[in-house]
Amino acid sequence: MIITELLERNAWQYPDDEALVEINPTKKPEQYKTWKEFSLVEPVAAKQYRRSITWEDFNRTSNRIANMILSMGIKKGDKVAILLMNCLEWLPIYFGVLKTGALAVPLNYRYAADEIKYCLELADVDMLIFGPEFIDRVSSIKDSVPRVKNMIFVGNEEVSFAKNYEEQIKYYTSRKPVIDLTEDDYAAIYFSSGTTGFPKAILHAHRALINSCRTEQNHHKQTKDDVFLCIPPLYHTGAKMHWFGSLISASKGVLLRGVKPEWIFHAASDEGATIVWLLVPWVQDILDSIDRGDLKLSDYDLSSWRLMHIGAQPVPPSLIARWKKVFPKHEYDTNYGLSESIGPGCVHLGIENIDKVGAIGKAGYLWETKVVDDKGNPVKQGEVGELAVKGPGVMICYYHNEEATKEILKDGWLYTGDMAKLDSDGFIYLVDRKKDVIITGGENLYPVEIENFIRKNDKVRDVAVIGMPDDRLGEIATAIIEVKDGLTLTEDEINKFCEGMPRYKRPRKIIFADIPRNPTGKIEKPKLREKYCGGRLVEKQTTK
Repeated sequence: MIITELLERNAWQYPDDEALVEINPTKKPEQYKTWKEFSLVEPVAAKQYRRSITWEDFNRTSNRIANMILSMGIKKGDKVAILLMNCLEWLPIYFGVLKTGALAVPLNYRYAADEIKYCLELADVDMLIFGPEFIDRVSSIKDSVPRVKNMIFVGNEEVSFAKNYEEQIKYYTSRKPVIDLTEDDYAAIYFSSGTTGFPKAILHAHRALINSCRTEQNHHKQTKDDVFLCIPPLYHTGAKMHWFGSLISASKGVLLRGVKPEWIFHAASDEGATIVWLLVPWVQDILDSIDRGDLKLSDYDLSSWRLMHIGAQPVPPSLIARWKKVFPKHEYDTNYGLSESIGPGCVHLGIENIDKVGAIGKAGYLWETKVVDDKGNPVKQGEVGELAVKGPGVMICYYHNEEATKEILKDGWLYTGDMAKLDSDGFIYLVDRKKDVIITGGENLYPVEIENFIRKNDKVRDVAVIGMPDDRLGEIATAIIEVKDGLTLTEDEINKFCEGMPRYKRPRKIIFADIPRNPTGKIEKPKLREKYCGGRLVEKQTTK
């Protein structure tokens, strides 16, 4: 089965039921406590706050998009990049691309212009669909990506170098295009990065997408009556593959464009959310707001909410204990995965295993796991080894990178680079990772990339970036800087210098000190962690 067939089934069985809702909380005046109250008093303005689409409209729109793309010369096997913030158009565009037989290539909306260009070239992208937030970035690179012959703009502005999405799709039929597809056909390219910070293009087949639906529904038991509140970005495998549980169960998904605690509670209350996937910082913010009295549970109807689950970064057990005190009836789950394993689900805790919080869990539905030594042999219970996973969501390869593919794929097993151990019950605990990737607030930061940027400062002799444990964000990027002899350098100067990087990549802590290196010239980061983090390691639990 192809994942687009699930959309077509839903459109046939539940044509008038809401499939997707977009909530833009900045569009609702504070005096209105609920969506219903707002819509009754200001119905026109309320449509900017809440937009929705039925399953029939979702499918018909995807067909129009597919036919539009095909008319522009895109064919099976071509690549179409999607660069959008979360919005109602995102998923219909994604499914429209899949229906053409082309590969969907979601791009991180945090990418700077040069990163967008790099990814477009790496993935051999033929078409780019982008939103208003990216006009300047795309404009600056448009002439240097000649392969991208068509650009489509999703927004109200006039963009001279791109065709307008709304103006184009209205001319195309909503009939399904006839394209022969199987589960073995290529479906999508997602991006990850290695320790160098350069993104790798991860190639997935349709088999991975459809099986992620089955895994998600098995883990979280979605039914037609569920409502999934989706807050993380859809370019990430984590958010989209969790929403796939809504797709396979034909239940409503709600896209919330914002992360303030009151916005999350308003959306959950108004829409009757039953499942909410949160990141650690958002959980922390919600609980802190409740403790301060800024967020009052009595102002919201959260009676439908049955499951809160977390992924994308380490989850402190103490945080879940706090949550359970406030929401004792909530089920809880945590999910581990990588973009190379089509996102979350290859390992999960399980809602019945709340007593094992701290572990990432066991092999997910349709998945196998093992913890091995450097020779690929299983380690004994309690010993540390590398976590490897195997299942229908394992990537085909790193596109255009055979060497990196061989390093991570061995006999059908995906070697994660994360170091783990098993307890006596077979639950997996992550204890460290081979790579130095820093996970802060669910986003991956790459130390070498930050180090290379800071080294451009004329006063910097050497620099090392490590992840320092942080109760709210999991880790924060900390730059240890060695200043050139005879010069002075201040924290303010470095912070000002780092404004040349995207905000999320800038180090949050600066330390001026000598950088230890071993005889071969490599930075001895374990020594730095021991010195500045007290040897404390963050348990690694991430969707990469």
